Amino acid sequence: MKKSLRKILEDFKSSKLDIESTLKLIEQNQKTIELDYASLDIHREHRTNIPEIIFCENKSIDQILKIIKSILSEKKLVIGSRCSEEKLKLIRKKYPKGTYSFDGKAFFIGKSNEKIHGRVGLITAGTTDISVCEEAAILLQALGVDFQKFYDIGVAGIHRLLSRIDGINSCDVLIVAAGMEGALPSVVGGIFAQPIIAVPTNIGYGTSLNGFTALFAMLTSCSPGITVVNINNGIGAASAAIKILKLLDRKLKKD
Repeated sequence: MKKSLRKILEDFKSSKLDIESTLKLIEQNQKTIELDYASLDIHREHRTNIPEIIFCENKSIDQILKIIKSILSEKKLVIGSRCSEEKLKLIRKKYPKGTYSFDGKAFFIGKSNEKIHGRVGLITAGTTDISVCEEAAILLQALGVDFQKFYDIGVAGIHRLLSRIDGINSCDVLIVAAGMEGALPSVVGGIFAQPIIAVPTNIGYGTSLNGFTALFAMLTSCSPGITVVNINNGIGAASAAIKILKLLDRKLKKD
């Protein structure tokens, strides 16, 4: 893997690199692959800890396959989200060694070069919320993050959550997905100390408003410290969790 921008600048500051070598490495870290319909940000992970992820919705299978091939020409890992079952089957036929989630409509091909320390808890209120956490799980797995699933433990049967306290407490960051009235993140926030990333889902009857009721409930939660991402945004939740763990990892290595 090429040096991160931070490492390049640190080496320049300590005179390990001259100005010409530094400029060359910075240019490499800003490289893009230009296609007719896409500009691929190859080194985004070096800047943000999260690589560019192919958003497959509304892209043709030919476009997706060409993007995958282009990214793999530069990197050992490519990740895709919002990928239909039909497209996933065609991609899997071309890249059978990839990891595919038909529930999460996501995939990754290859593997990360590192292991991120820490564990993420994936919690859903109901079975119908699982697809959102499965999307998150693909990104976590692709980037070498350990996770544990706690599915279908919503407030309609609160004893199910309470029976999993020890397992949930073993996790460092919690992703909580809920539809309907979106109450579960508030309950989890009132019990557990970890950072909580809430994901509203578009599950529920009429006045659930396709996920907006859960979104508003989570944003107005009386449990302080809950972070809320967009409706059904498992990728966004996993990205936030990864950034938290990477920050902790960096701090621990410095100590």
